[in-house]
Amino acid sequence: MSAVIPNVLSIAGSDPSGGAGIQADLKTFSALGVYGMAVVSGLTAQNTRGVNAVEPVSPAFVAAQIDAVFADIRVDAVKLGMLGGADVVACVVDRVRHWRPRALVVDPVMVAKGGAALLDPVALRCLREQLLPLASVLTPNLPEAAALLGAPLPVDLPAMREAARALHALGPAWVLLKGGHLPGNDCTDLLYDGRTFTELPARRVPTANTHGTGCTLASAIAAHMARGLAVPQAVAQAKAYLTAAIAAADMLDVGHGHGPVQHFHALWHAPQGGGTFE
Repeated sequence: MSAVIPNVLSIAGSDPSGGAGIQADLKTFSALGVYGMAVVSGLTAQNTRGVNAVEPVSPAFVAAQIDAVFADIRVDAVKLGMLGGADVVACVVDRVRHWRPRALVVDPVMVAKGGAALLDPVALRCLREQLLPLASVLTPNLPEAAALLGAPLPVDLPAMREAARALHALGPAWVLLKGGHLPGNDCTDLLYDGRTFTELPARRVPTANTHGTGCTLASAIAAHMARGLAVPQAVAQAKAYLTAAIAAADMLDVGHGHGPVQHFHALWHAPQGGGTFE
């Protein structure tokens, strides 16, 4: 009998340019060998240069999508991305409490790469007080951590440790605080479970193609957890996958701003001297 392929659900916003949101999540799931599903929590009009408009999806319809999936399909992990308004956050909290997924990775998407706000203040409070205690893994970047805590932006590893402690006190089982906004060429991430800090160092890859990196990392963690890996191993493998996807991003020619990462770097091969990809 063949091994069962895990099923992973993304609940997130749609990015029509394909670099972030549910589009990036589904690419990540496919690249890592799990079956991807998607509940659309919000619509955006965006490209690599920024977000031009956001159209919310009604909480009732978000709930209907979630219920339709869980009522019929085994869900091995859930990844949450952009949720938008407080009513949608509250709806997702309610359905997560009802269905109790065994792994819940929360990427607290608040601001797009171009600076557009994707989470309003009331929704931020709801996310912090109701959703974070349900999270298996919380994956904020430094600006998101500062917003969640109402605190200054961490600028070095000691400040990141303090922020990780404060974030863990809000209820998630694990905190992965991403260091991509640190100054300099090092961008160390910090993993914390309430007892032990694990540093995940990396050198900054010189590229402008970083659109959807947060979505991709959180989805990769969810995919690896669905495959049965413990959180530290899932995070380490997800980070290695994302680093390779960023390093290969320049083989793509998508847009004129922050381009996407190359989710299928292990599957697509650049043509030599013209031609098509293989």
